[in-house]
Amino acid sequence: MSQTVFVAGVGVISGIGNNTAKCLSALENSRAGIDKIRYLDTVHKDTFPVAEVKLSNDELAALSDFAPGISRTAMLSLIAAREALHSAKIENFSSWRTGFISANTVGGMDKTEDFFTQFMANPKAGRLRNVVNHECGKITELVADQLGIKNYVSTISTACSSSANAIMYGARLIKNNILDVVIAGGTDALTRFTLNGFNTLMILDSEYCQPFDANRRGLNLGEGAGYVTLVSERVAASLKTSPYCALSGYCNANDAYHQTASSPDGTGSYMAMQGALKMSSLNPGDIGYINLHGTGTQNNDNSEGTAIKRLFEPHYPKMSSTKSFTGHTLGASAGIEAVFSALSVQQGLIYPNLRFKTRIEDLPFAPETSFTRQPELKHVLSNSFGFGGNCSSLIFSKLQD
Repeated sequence: MSQTVFVAGVGVISGIGNNTAKCLSALENSRAGIDKIRYLDTVHKDTFPVAEVKLSNDELAALSDFAPGISRTAMLSLIAAREALHSAKIENFSSWRTGFISANTVGGMDKTEDFFTQFMANPKAGRLRNVVNHECGKITELVADQLGIKNYVSTISTACSSSANAIMYGARLIKNNILDVVIAGGTDALTRFTLNGFNTLMILDSEYCQPFDANRRGLNLGEGAGYVTLVSERVAASLKTSPYCALSGYCNANDAYHQTASSPDGTGSYMAMQGALKMSSLNPGDIGYINLHGTGTQNNDNSEGTAIKRLFEPHYPKMSSTKSFTGHTLGASAGIEAVFSALSVQQGLIYPNLRFKTRIEDLPFAPETSFTRQPELKHVLSNSFGFGGNCSSLIFSKLQD
């Protein structure tokens, strides 16, 4: 249980780019991916801005090599997971004990919605093949097959903390000497069900979101996928290039406060961050940057901010919400932000919190508003807090030269 788990590869696709390099360029140049709805067929097309991946289903099929007709969720997953695997440059990959732990919340619901619309208009219409891959686990299995991973395949679905929990689970499998390599993270495509559900909760912003701003109005949804390739010390020693960083700490906590709201005092958030620090044997002052959960809702930002104040007062690290770029990608968010965090600590990068103007009155800190380089950055904390109080935090640490 003492061995270090390394991040050897990263892969991402989101509203700001179709691969890691393009996403990093957008972060550096403050290019948000939020815009008017283009691909999702919804009555809210002109009401709510979202951060869609800028590719049609046919274009995603060509990029992923999946046959047309597969769920958008699966295509996004394969594109990012394959990049994470290839970027790790693991020789003789099939000779290692490998796993794929993937998170999502919608499964193949995008295809099911198409079937339902046709079926309701005419019970003899609709293509049943569109509902075959509806469940969340089937999306994971489709991608694992394409990656050639057969030793261990599992799906995590814990709302917005799903990908963080997938990464935690992957790390535990390595630490317990069950697997040598795990591709872990998550994926989610935009669906009408998701958009309508969050609209019912009245937490969608009809303008571009402003996370951690006193005048925030709600969140913008997004879609995408993000994965990290986790490896054991033995695999890391075999690599010809250095890993990106170490996954030094992680923790999941649940305050069970409410089905969709975070506790006002941030109990779950606090316990998750505190637990991750304890595992990594770090003090709050060791954290140089926090990738905030930062959805832009009144409740979430207050809750997370209160927990940060309690844990880090009086010295606060730099922090920002990259959801101001990618929107809230739900089950994929922690995977996408894990990639951003791994790059942050590897290269010493601090990302801006777009559209921030006014500090929240009860919080004695404010997020960063410009992209900067901090070569001395050693530890990055990434927060992901889901419905039902399911809160997770990950810590990524720089490798010693």
